Amino acid sequence: MRNLYNLARCALFKIDAEKAHTMTLKAMKCGLVPTPPRISDPALECTLWGLRFPNPIGLAAGFDKNAEVIGPAFRLGFGFVEAGTVTPKQQDGNPKPRIFRDPPNEAVINRMGFPNGGAEVFKENLEKFLSAKERPNGVVGLNIGMNKTQKNPAKDYCFLVRLLAPMADYITINISSPNTPGLRDLQQREPLMELLEAVMEERAKACRTHTPPLMVKLAPDLESVELEEISEALIDSKVDGVILGNTTLDRPEYLSSKFREEKGGLSGQPLTDKSTDIISSFYALTKGVLPIIGVGGVASGRQAYDKIKAGASLVQLYSGMVYKGPTIAHDINTELSALLSADGYSSITDAIGTAKR
Repeated sequence: MRNLYNLARCALFKIDAEKAHTMTLKAMKCGLVPTPPRISDPALECTLWGLRFPNPIGLAAGFDKNAEVIGPAFRLGFGFVEAGTVTPKQQDGNPKPRIFRDPPNEAVINRMGFPNGGAEVFKENLEKFLSAKERPNGVVGLNIGMNKTQKNPAKDYCFLVRLLAPMADYITINISSPNTPGLRDLQQREPLMELLEAVMEERAKACRTHTPPLMVKLAPDLESVELEEISEALIDSKVDGVILGNTTLDRPEYLSSKFREEKGGLSGQPLTDKSTDIISSFYALTKGVLPIIGVGGVASGRQAYDKIKAGASLVQLYSGMVYKGPTIAHDINTELSALLSADGYSSITDAIGTAKR
């Protein structure tokens, strides 16, 4: 199956990256993407926030912006899928082209700007998945953001919580994309505390019988002082977890020259170490009391394992699938299982934060 994808990748990489992604979504919806055999290893299972994850590898937000392919993504072997980022109103995002590849370095730059069909389209697609007779096993997260023209961020986030939270296994507040003006300003303590207070109040009103855990997605570009301040704010706010991190504004010198001049957020292999480092720092600052979903530059079981040992309870990927293909979740889980066994762990949870002990 991997050889088949390598052939397909040659063709896909000859066309615009966003068109290739659209073609991939259509193929998944039509059942044209081969599915790898399901891995069933008790050592990979974990329970967090009262949710059972069949394995710790998730598909990050950005891949399925409109909640169109949640089911097909689970059939690729992911233990959880985070759909979005969704905004209240439909928006086109930034001008095209806005996604760029650097194959020699397995890197991607995007400046999408939250393009999506809006909350009603997202809700309709989500309802179709949830009402399916044979719903695949796995956890569904919803990643929410604000429209570019919104001057009062809390209004958009609260609207989306009110509309979507009752259907979510967990909710993620995205305040870390570099492609929406002013969004990263919400990572400062006071505006963040105000936003979280409003969102949690709205969640309490909207979710009477089921309260989905609330995550906050942060940028990997935070300085140590900023990270310390925001970690304290998140604990004080009593959020349920954090996602570390989003794309970076860094541009390593070794990137292809034309590629590194593009504006936007960088993801893929150049982000691997930076992401793992911020996970490690956050885990140490919070003494492990706030669960971490680690994301950034994950394309192998070893890279996922490094993030878990640094302090992540779960791991997500997106750019890795661009370069490794649809078997990536299966391949990572297979390697993870072997790494756990080699280290004598009977459960993935036993490995969390071991690099800091």
